[in-house]
Amino acid sequence: MSNPQQLRYSKEHEWLSVAEDGVSTVGITEHAANALGDVVFVQLPEVGDAVSAGESCGELESTKSVSELYAPVTGEIAEVNQDVVDDPSLVNSAPFEGGWLFKVRVTDEPGDLLSADEYTAYTAG
Repeated sequence: MSNPQQLRYSKEHEWLSVAEDGVSTVGITEHAANALGDVVFVQLPEVGDAVSAGESCGELESTKSVSELYAPVTGEIAEVNQDVVDDPSLVNSAPFEGGWLFKVRVTDEPGDLLSADEYTAYTAG
């Protein structure tokens, strides 16, 4: 699977769909999901929590390791994907669809998010 062109990407391997209403969806990339291995536990921020770009806001636990989840933007958590909490394997099987993690009402978007082509080059290096 290639990285969807309409998304933006962080160097911490999160993706962000930029929405016109100011609420954007966040997940981890297929590259990150493959590196993690089988995800068995997801800890997400709570609705209403404030998150800051580049700061840890949750955890993903796999059969290989535990990894921090980083917010790619600054804002307030608007929704969490309960389906992923109930079935963490969605992160592996559908990282860009049903495996999204949370939605954030963006108050500040950093300028260092990558395009799909930039992210592909970053992960190839």
